[in-house]
Amino acid sequence: MSKTLTFEEKLARLNVIVTELESGKLSLDASLTLFEEGNALSKELAAELNAAKLKIDELQAK
Repeated sequence: MSKTLTFEEKLARLNVIVTELESGKLSLDASLTLFEEGNALSKELAAELNAAKLKIDELQAK
């Protein structure tokens, strides 16, 4: 992807990927490619959520 996506854009893309994979209409190669993209997005989203949780925890501790 050429630009840095926001959290919301990444989540929307992940939802599109899941829908496409669940459709069962993709070839194996296309499915694997989308799965890899989705897996990477999932890891990025989890890291962003974890960072946000840490920030919230810090703010609540003050």
